[in-house]
Amino acid sequence: MSEKKVWFITGAGRGLGVDIARSALAAGHAVVATGRNTDTINAALGERDDLLAVPLDVTDPAAAERAVRTAVDRFGRIDVLVNNAGSFQAGFFEEISPEDFRAQIETTLFGPVNLTRVTLPVMRAQRSGLVVTISSTAGISAAGDFMTAYAASKFGVEGFMESLTSEVAPYGIRTMLVEPGFFRTELLSPQSTQYAAASIADYADRTTATVEAWKGMDGQQTGDPAKLADALVVLADQDEPPLRFVAGADAVEAVEAKAKLLLAQAAAHRELSATLAHDTAWLRAPRRTRGHAGVKSEP
Repeated sequence: MSEKKVWFITGAGRGLGVDIARSALAAGHAVVATGRNTDTINAALGERDDLLAVPLDVTDPAAAERAVRTAVDRFGRIDVLVNNAGSFQAGFFEEISPEDFRAQIETTLFGPVNLTRVTLPVMRAQRSGLVVTISSTAGISAAGDFMTAYAASKFGVEGFMESLTSEVAPYGIRTMLVEPGFFRTELLSPQSTQYAAASIADYADRTTATVEAWKGMDGQQTGDPAKLADALVVLADQDEPPLRFVAGADAVEAVEAKAKLLLAQAAAHRELSATLAHDTAWLRAPRRTRGHAGVKSEP
């Protein structure tokens, strides 16, 4: 068995969060399972010595701080933070209210920001830790209707984690983005998905068809969340967890297609792009080197 670690998991009352908690516990780790309703967590996971259920609304920074403090008081450390809590504000952009759009960002972007902010001091003191953030293929490729709010939050998560990686690496802290395809979680259930009210005639027919399609997918997704959870526990135990884990054959296909599209778009106007520098820019152009998290400039 690998070294026993303390896992802190958000959104652990149902869906993928429950599966991750179960897998971590089965591997011999201690788990801090958080959610809005601890009764739901206890019903799903039972009561165990290595399990602590803590109430948490990830959109509340003060609640995040209390939850982390409670976890450290109980177990003394946090080795793995899993930013998993999520929701889906679905609809055409013009029909999603500003309040609902902001609610999406608050949950699936600022939720990870809030928890990561209060957990990093614990991990820095330990000089070790792993921040796992559940993103989505929608954070890589956002083609398709009804995705504007959700994709905006997931693209934000991708940039946040990718940029954070080099900042915390000197203190033994690593990050891992998880980009699942379609897994049979509860994301498309009525408890997690809120559809914008149809209000614009131009979108009416497409709205009806898209809502029916999304609802028809609930419970029919090909991905097994229990297998994904087991895979995450395996990856988290590695000395060098991947910076990204593209989860599921459909996810790999989507990411590969987006990579090809980006390369094609970059090449499409290469000659025009090459003409945009100041005429004397070559005299002071910075030398490019590759750092921990990507390309960096040197004077």
